[in-house]
Amino acid sequence: MNSATATVESSVPDAPVAPVPRNCQNCGTPMLGEYCHACGQPSKGMIRPLSSMLHDVADTIFNIDSRIFRTLGPLYVRPGYLTCEYFAGRRVRYVTPFRLYFFLSVIAFFAAQFALSDVNMNNAVISDGAPEIGAAQTSEEVEKARDDVVAQLNKLTGPAAGGAEQAIKNVNRKAEKRLAYLQRAAEAKARGEPPPIDKSEDSNDLSFNDIPWDAQKNPVRVAWLPVFANDRLNAAIGHMKDNLPRIRKDPKPFLLGAFGMLAQVLFVLMPLFALLLKIFYIFKRRLYMEHLIVALHSHAFVFLSMLLLTLTALARAWAADAAPALAPLLRLLMVGMFIWLPVYLLLMQKKVYRQGWFFTTLKFGAIGICYTVMISLGVAAAFILSLATT
Repeated sequence: MNSATATVESSVPDAPVAPVPRNCQNCGTPMLGEYCHACGQPSKGMIRPLSSMLHDVADTIFNIDSRIFRTLGPLYVRPGYLTCEYFAGRRVRYVTPFRLYFFLSVIAFFAAQFALSDVNMNNAVISDGAPEIGAAQTSEEVEKARDDVVAQLNKLTGPAAGGAEQAIKNVNRKAEKRLAYLQRAAEAKARGEPPPIDKSEDSNDLSFNDIPWDAQKNPVRVAWLPVFANDRLNAAIGHMKDNLPRIRKDPKPFLLGAFGMLAQVLFVLMPLFALLLKIFYIFKRRLYMEHLIVALHSHAFVFLSMLLLTLTALARAWAADAAPALAPLLRLLMVGMFIWLPVYLLLMQKKVYRQGWFFTTLKFGAIGICYTVMISLGVAAAFILSLATT
């Protein structure tokens, strides 16, 4: 009897163990979840395994889960859909706009820089001898530098030979300018006057107030900047001056540096893009944050397009050797992607702001011109920063 009872008891599953009640370590209130409903303190602190911390950081920044697959498709093929869904309050099923922007910007620029790092620019740049000719101090040195460069240009073959003739004309023109400057300098010296400033395009000298820049004798001084900032500014100018001859020979490091800074430039310009939307659609009475959501989704789409174009370009480069029949199709696909970019943004603006085609197209063109000017200035600033820091 006892053994039968024991057998029956052993077949009964154990009752579920009730969770141990937890109290908030800050205010003592019983915890009903991961956050205290009384004071808001989370149950997780910094004192825990490093793997758990890294998982939370990755989830906070990238939030890579099943939502990314429900987000990328509509982002690329359904203009304005994600933005309208967000405004309607259906947000939990998609990646949040800022996380989407951040994730795609990191991936897109990483892929683009990886692709550009393999591009050979040696044949794309034909030396015109400007550094050598501009540094010559006598007519004999000018003529020797000119003849050496012309001899190198005459040896070019293949596609690069097509620009050799124009390059030789540029070399001769630069040599004539340098010879004329040296003649004026010699005449000034004979009269006991200081040499004139070489303002030709071949010169690597920078001048301020018609006096050649020098970090010690004639530095740039901005009155409202502290001393250390002016010192850093002059150090950057000196670095730029040293890089000017290098960029003619190998522009690739500077272009990659400028491209790497472009992501930061776009991040700074994105709120300005939202401000443009606010100004052009001021009578829609939308909050600035709504326009910022539109800007985030617009830029996220651009980054996704950049990523897809980069991957398609890499596939086309591979197909050129491995599958030549596939290369023209990939080229057509890239053309379609480029056309889809402005069409998508126009359709998105039309769907989100719900105006007629005339005003939508008019505002789209005006906003596009303004933002293009901003991006152009940003790209120029990125290139200058690259020249000063690379």
